[in-house]
Amino acid sequence: MVQKERLQYLTEEFIKDSPEYKNMPVPSGMEEQKQVLRSLMNIRMPRPMASHVLKVQDDYLRERSRENGIVTMNDIPVCRTVGNTGISIWQGDITRLAADAIVNAANSQMLGCFVPMHMCIDNCIHTYAGIQLRAECAQKMRALRLQYGNDYEQPTAVPMLTKGYNLPASHVIHVTGPIVSRYLTGELEQQLSDCYVNVLDMCAENGLRSVAFCCISTGVFRFPNERAADIAVHTVIQWLNDHPGAMDRVVFNVFKDLDRELYTQRLAGGEQ
Repeated sequence: MVQKERLQYLTEEFIKDSPEYKNMPVPSGMEEQKQVLRSLMNIRMPRPMASHVLKVQDDYLRERSRENGIVTMNDIPVCRTVGNTGISIWQGDITRLAADAIVNAANSQMLGCFVPMHMCIDNCIHTYAGIQLRAECAQKMRALRLQYGNDYEQPTAVPMLTKGYNLPASHVIHVTGPIVSRYLTGELEQQLSDCYVNVLDMCAENGLRSVAFCCISTGVFRFPNERAADIAVHTVIQWLNDHPGAMDRVVFNVFKDLDRELYTQRLAGGEQ
């Protein structure tokens, strides 16, 4: 199959798979098909899918990654070195990065974003990883609920490791950052620092040598961008100083120009 045929096939199969939309007509245009397919992937609850459909999905998503352009660690310049570890800033779509792990700013349910076509990082990562990612997250959450009870939700700053599936990254580390509901507190700042420490600990424990952090909690969780950058840079540098040789590369992945400027200033500022 060529990519156009894969898209047509997957749109038809995901429509048939959806109880609410199984009678929906298949759009004729590729852009409309992409929107329908992504939307149906976004709202789909974790459940089995036929292996032949998954095979086409995997081929389609991997080709989409190649079309979007895969970015390796060698493509990203190092702007700071701590011991033998390079620290980088990269502005763009985190789903393009071929790191050992990328960090997903998840919610406490750990199942991804169910809002069709939403542009949050959680939605994008689940979309381009494929439906297997939500299935693995659901499996891990079921096991945790058996252990801790049916009301269990993933605590703030406690990371969960999954495969990357069709992403260029080998793994995804999902972590829920602190939510600033009224004003910033020392407890919230400590929780954000814990996110970075616990993710790096997980990398070290699992032999993951490169990781790309998103700007945890600075979106809908309303953590101030300036303070978040302070905490992220200080915490990562301190962890690297405490764990020499544990990582080859740490990337701060930013999307906004503001965050690129904030991280550039702090990494150039002599933080030890």
